Amino acid sequence: MTGKTAFETRYGFRRNEVQLANWRESPFNRWSFQNLGELVPTARIAAAPSSVEPPMRDMGGLLDAKVTVASATETVAGFLARSSTDALTIMKGGKTIGDWFAPNMDFGARHIVFSISKSLTAIIAGILEGEGVFDPEAPVTTYMPEAAGSAYGDAKVRHVLDMSVSLDFDEAYLDPESAFARYRRATLWNPGGGTESLRQFILTLQSLDEPHGQTFRYRSPNSDLLGLLLERASGQRFTDLMREKLWLPLGAASEASVGVDMEGTARTAGGISVTPRDLARVGEMMRQGGMANGRQILPEAWVRDTTLTGGSSEAWQRGSMASLFPNGRYRNKWYQTGFENGAYCGIGIHGQWLYVDPRTEVVIAKMSSQPEPVDDPLDIEIVAFFEALSRMV
Repeated sequence: MTGKTAFETRYGFRRNEVQLANWRESPFNRWSFQNLGELVPTARIAAAPSSVEPPMRDMGGLLDAKVTVASATETVAGFLARSSTDALTIMKGGKTIGDWFAPNMDFGARHIVFSISKSLTAIIAGILEGEGVFDPEAPVTTYMPEAAGSAYGDAKVRHVLDMSVSLDFDEAYLDPESAFARYRRATLWNPGGGTESLRQFILTLQSLDEPHGQTFRYRSPNSDLLGLLLERASGQRFTDLMREKLWLPLGAASEASVGVDMEGTARTAGGISVTPRDLARVGEMMRQGGMANGRQILPEAWVRDTTLTGGSSEAWQRGSMASLFPNGRYRNKWYQTGFENGAYCGIGIHGQWLYVDPRTEVVIAKMSSQPEPVDDPLDIEIVAFFEALSRMV
């Protein structure tokens, strides 16, 4: 039998070419980012059985509209293609005004959001804080005594939430010999995993010679630890927490999923997959001060602290991401842009974004399969694109 399969015709490669060793690489990520469960273990986060997603809403003439990004003018469609976008959903004033999908992604499909998982996990922390179950000012060891011998032994939960743990660990995404590669094996995301659990790995991490709380250091293990702390505090599995506390009250229309390790620990730092519509619903809930479907899901004070008033400017300026948002801050795993319009966002590698502009009442969910995990110049262009788009719609 000769000729291309339907899969190869659509994606440009054969399914058997996608492996655990290359699933985050281009072009394979155009498929794998929507099908994480075929590569690593995942756990379901079910939506309500009666949930129905309204039909796709066409972008209309917006795709042909011109935007100026990085001193060059191009169409919206052109920028979406150039930034390896798989899906885009835009809401304004609480209503979906447009959906766009690349040829490699279908309406209703789930897509991994990588580190926007951190932002979602922090929402669970905010809900439990509001219920009096979880204390952000408590020592980490209150919930996890065995962390005493690690970097977290003298850290507070607040340090974990704000990425200000003085942690001797680098996010070396492309170094196969780094501690980060060992971390990914522990999450079962790289070949050779299954000998060390995520929890075991986290407990080996040690501190730098600096007090906690001084510097914003983007370190993903903090956010996996947060998932474990939420489980310890609540006595519930993370998947049950997310379904009960967020997914059902939000009115999510589709099932979500999260990667798990050899012990079933959820990869809360980066393993959650959702649909673009449901991700946009999270942004709208944040824009509404924690309200959805007439119900206060998340304390309004927590949302305000996270998106507007909380976080340390000094710690952010000492960190490595200040060039993205020169006047920004980081609070509860959300980014404050420091812009006059008060915009804030969740960000994931390879081009995942949830962007909220309170002034224009616009929420933008962008899912992508960018070839590079981190592309700083493109990130700056994407923010400019969102700012232009939020004024246009």
